[in-house]
Amino acid sequence: MIYFFQLLSAILLDAIVGDPRWYPHPVKGIGKLCSLSEAITRSIISNPYLAGFVTVIAVISSTGVIVAFILFAAASLSSIFEGVVGVLLLYTTIAARDLLRHSNEVYVQLTNNVTLENARFAVGKIVGRDTSKLDQDGICRATIETVAENMVDGITAPLFFAIMASCFSPLLNLSPITCSVIGAFLYKAVNTMDSMIAYKNDKYLKFGRVAAKLDDAVNFFPARISGVCLIMAAFFLKLDYRTAAKVFLRDRLNHASPNAGHPESATAGALGLRLGGPSSYFNQIVEKPFIGATGSEPTPLDIKKTNHLVIVGSMVFFVFIAGVRLLLII
Repeated sequence: MIYFFQLLSAILLDAIVGDPRWYPHPVKGIGKLCSLSEAITRSIISNPYLAGFVTVIAVISSTGVIVAFILFAAASLSSIFEGVVGVLLLYTTIAARDLLRHSNEVYVQLTNNVTLENARFAVGKIVGRDTSKLDQDGICRATIETVAENMVDGITAPLFFAIMASCFSPLLNLSPITCSVIGAFLYKAVNTMDSMIAYKNDKYLKFGRVAAKLDDAVNFFPARISGVCLIMAAFFLKLDYRTAAKVFLRDRLNHASPNAGHPESATAGALGLRLGGPSSYFNQIVEKPFIGATGSEPTPLDIKKTNHLVIVGSMVFFVFIAGVRLLLII
């Protein structure tokens, strides 16, 4: 019971506090560690594949060691202090509040009856595509796709690895919260590297290959479970859960990413939208297959619906994974 109270405390902390700008966020530290490791490996290893592989090993191992050291130091003082530190660290791996805050900012800009420039600027904070020429439909589509996709990166995958890692507590003779924090941070190390060095350009195509493939691997189960949970969330929210299931089964692989299409397709079906399609990246049009209902374009209100869908879907995900943990440790 104490462990689940700690988990819920971390989730509530994110919901209430989010990520204040003044807070020295540990994930930013992982980013700096990634940049430092890249600079070192590139300077001493000429083969970009090998340099990228060594960078991945260095960042993951360093992250694990640093987090474990902090938790062991806290545990040496008291188990209560270990729990408090564990909750504070675990909460930083969850990004639900900030994800929804950014998408709500786009919604507000679109409904304030002003020019689209402010909305384009707002959506540009959370997407990688060019936003300077997006119309209202394009802004809504980009926001909805990002919220659905980042449900996995920012909410469900960290929870998945946190809860599953806690199952190793008896084997490692560590507290469940310590195992959870280490598991969540190892995931965030992989995910952060994917966002920093896994670009498909001349500089990173070879160097970031290992990081990209590893990120695909670790998100495999969380993405698919998230898609199913979004269908269940659509049922609870009285949305079109039948179409959500149909589009999920039909279109979940219609994406360049092997994982992003799962939550996006469930979201598109639940809301009766058409997502995907051509997008501009670095002044080049990238053709993407469409996901969802033909001819249905998103509106600002659909951004709000997506937020609600992701919140409820994440709650369903948490209950499911927590239930799996209970079965595994019986």
